[in-house]
Amino acid sequence: MTQTVLETDRLILRQPEISDFEPLCELMGDEETARFIGGVQEPAHVWRGLCGIVGHWALRGYGFFSVIEKGSGQWIGRVGPWYPHGWPQPEIGWSMNRSTWRKGFATEAATACMDWAFDTLGWPDVVHLIHEENTPSQAVAAKLGSRDLGRDVEVAGFGITVDLWGQTASEWRARRAAPG
Repeated sequence: MTQTVLETDRLILRQPEISDFEPLCELMGDEETARFIGGVQEPAHVWRGLCGIVGHWALRGYGFFSVIEKGSGQWIGRVGPWYPHGWPQPEIGWSMNRSTWRKGFATEAATACMDWAFDTLGWPDVVHLIHEENTPSQAVAAKLGSRDLGRDVEVAGFGITVDLWGQTASEWRARRAAPG
């Protein structure tokens, strides 16, 4: 399988590797970070999740990228296109280490993923499944130009209901082309 790598000014987004397991355990072991993405997980569940992401890449040809900070070489999160069973449609999602919050990394990585989803994968629109109390993720979605679509969706397998945020490819392209 061909490896997909996206690059931004500060980040490298690459397909997951086994070396991502330990930092992913840290992310999923942090109660505040994992609060809206299924809660804290034991390493055995994190392993299954990592294998699911790798499998998603094999089955669909895309999936969450591991986000590597160029300056430090550190794994700092996962961001990308995702369409698990039971989702209403393909999503661009993000989960970043708490130490990176409020530094623009999620927005920077998600922007690269949005470009890739629309320009390479040919998606007509994108959604983000965001818990109503997850105001930091709502802020990232808003910076991307997405809006709350006014639909509540039950997240399959998690027993939670979330708000559906999103935008169309044409809305994304118009925003990206706009000056300033």
